Order: sequence, then structure tokens, then C-alpha cells
Amino acid sequence: MTSLPLLGAAMPLDTFETLRDWMLADPRDLELQDFITAEVLNGDWQPLVDRARKLLDGHKGRLGIHGPFWGLSLANPDPDIRALVTRRMEQGLAVCEALGATQMVIHSPYTTWNYNNFENVQGSREEVLNLVHETLDPVISRAENANITMVLENIEDKDPDSRCELADSFDSPAIAVSIDTGHAHYAYGSTGAPPVDYYVYRAGNRLQHIHIQDADGYADRHWQIGNGNIGWPAVFAALATLTSEPRLILELRNKDGILPSAAYLQNLGLAR
Repeated sequence: MTSLPLLGAAMPLDTFETLRDWMLADPRDLELQDFITAEVLNGDWQPLVDRARKLLDGHKGRLGIHGPFWGLSLANPDPDIRALVTRRMEQGLAVCEALGATQMVIHSPYTTWNYNNFENVQGSREEVLNLVHETLDPVISRAENANITMVLENIEDKDPDSRCELADSFDSPAIAVSIDTGHAHYAYGSTGAPPVDYYVYRAGNRLQHIHIQDADGYADRHWQIGNGNIGWPAVFAALATLTSEPRLILELRNKDGILPSAAYLQNLGLAR
């Protein structure tokens, strides 16, 4: 990279309203968090979209949403539940179309149990892959036609590669890879996974999105950057090797930490 990468952030519209000047001063990428729950997706979400489009007037960064995920496994073995997960993905894509968003974050199906048992239970690795295809294949063409990429975020993933192989199996621009730094650091600290920068290297140019949060390696903290112990210079050195230009999204539990986090990384000479 010839200049420091530009940070974006994940937030609901209420927070965007307070940070609008900062988000519009540069073309910062935005991930909206208002369209996650079943209550919103099953209801009339058009007023939220109308509010978003009004607030986003003048926003030049890339726009995405966090898709639905609560209680939804892309690899659910129950066909009735899997049909519901597919429906939720359809609802998320409909929101993206209405907003003009080009990315939707969805959650990896891989668990620590999977990692320890794939070779113990023959065929289980292929079963997870096949179940995810049964869930997502019905929505792939819609995402492709709308120029929307669904990015697979690591949750319990101990193995950085399984999610990448899953994305590759679709052979579609509608599926790519996401990394959550805090989730990767949890896996490193608590399950013996590789460190966060290794997740970046292993994803390579499949990586189109990253949630940036700090953590302690024990829990999913979503702390302000600098409050945990992630090795940020190593993470950004890995990101600098990529040409895929992933969206660098600060995803913090306390939104008051967004501006201090951006300042912290800027002071380290890593991002702006």
C-alpha cells in the first residue's frame, strides 16, 4: 500500500447520525447494524431504509450491512430450519438491494467441535460444506445480479482454511471471506489457533472485509483498540500484502470508542 489504509466502522443509524461528519469527511466504508434481528426483517423495514438513504446522502465509502445471524447456522441439518435460514438470507439481500449496499456479513458455520471431530466422524467435513450449499445456493444468483458479496466471518473457526475453502467452493463473486480480529484472537488464546495475522495471510485476496476489534484472547470483547493485546503491527503488515482492498471496519461494543480507536491506529502509523 502506498498510503495508510482508511478505516471504516460498523454502527446503527443512531450512531451514524452522531459520527456523520467523520464518516463523510473521507470515503469511509460503513456497515449498518440495524437489519440483524427477525423482528426488523419480518416487519416493515422500509422506513429504516428511507432514513438511511437520507442520512447517507454525500457518503462516498462502500456500504454494507451485517446480515442476520442470531440462532442461524448455515449448516443446520434440519431442512425446515435450513429453509428459514435461506429466507433470512433473502431478507438481508432485499435490504441490501433497497439500500444500494454491496456487501453483507454472514457467519461461518464452523465450530471448535467440528475442528476436533472432522477426522473422527468420516464425511462430516463434506456434510457441512454440502449443507451450506443447500442453504445459500438458492440466493447466489440474486446476490450476483445485485452485485452483493456475502462475506463469511469467522466465529469459532480454529482452522483459518476451512472457511476459505468453503468460499472457493461456490466459485462465485457473491461469496468471499471476512475476518473478525477478536474472534481470531479468542481462537488463538483459548483453542490454540494461529494468531490473527496468520488468518489474514491464509485468507489472502479472498479477504474482502475485516472486523477490527480488540480483545484479550479469552472472550469476544469488542473493546476499543489498544485496550486488548492483539498485535496490530503484525495484522496491518499482513493486510498490506493484499490487493483485494478489504473493508476495514471498526466493530466495537461501545461506539464511543470508534474515534479513539481510529486515533490509536493512526498514532501507530497503521491506518487513518
